[in-house]
Amino acid sequence: MYMIEARNIHKSFDRLHVLKGISLNVEEGEVIAIIGPSGSGKSTLLRCLIHLEVIDRGDITIQGQPFAYETEEGKSCYVPDKQVREICKKLGMVFQNFNLFPHKTVLGNIIEAPVIVNKMDREEAVDIAEGLLKRVGLADKRDNYPSQLSGGQKQRVAIARALAMKPDIMLFDEPTSSLDPELTGEVLKVMRDLAEDRMTMLVVTHEMGFAREVADRVIFMDDGEIIEEGCPKDIFRSPSNERTKSFIEQVL
Repeated sequence: MYMIEARNIHKSFDRLHVLKGISLNVEEGEVIAIIGPSGSGKSTLLRCLIHLEVIDRGDITIQGQPFAYETEEGKSCYVPDKQVREICKKLGMVFQNFNLFPHKTVLGNIIEAPVIVNKMDREEAVDIAEGLLKRVGLADKRDNYPSQLSGGQKQRVAIARALAMKPDIMLFDEPTSSLDPELTGEVLKVMRDLAEDRMTMLVVTHEMGFAREVADRVIFMDDGEIIEEGCPKDIFRSPSNERTKSFIEQVL
């Protein structure tokens, strides 16, 4: 059973065809780095997998559970809303711009969803949050507000917040793109630790070092399509597609 199966995913915004028949499988414990030029559909793909965007055509299955399926009319339908919500709990997402609640403390940000969405006892949620803050190196920032944190600290809180929901799959949408190099290292270390713990991860990234060193598989996207995929060694040293080769030469 794959953690994620996506088949022939299409997504358009008005007349702009953003995803053009994307298909991929994600295995348990696999770390996949998705690379490619801006505007290639990478972020839209992640947003479709976690239902922040609704696909137009195609099928999505999460851990063997149907999520979206294509009808005979060639349009995608989703399972009932209750099932959608339950399936989405299996996925956590970390965004480029943190998306923390500015009026809540670090602790408040992390326990919000477990308490409100999962109806978890607050004391249990606090215990989990404190453990996660220790894991991401921010135990001393428990009572701080986002405005008191650096960008790297905010992103680590965002990772802890996503992990607090105990997801089986983590999606990262360019989590370091708004950080300077020093702060980027803080976040990538946490992500490396998750990879070592065999967390299933899809990471849209411009960090080629991370993709090369940590990913089990690299997917290169361009113009809404998967152009090439393979192990990092093959993609970075000897890509078979000219578009991949051109991109790699520009970013390395």
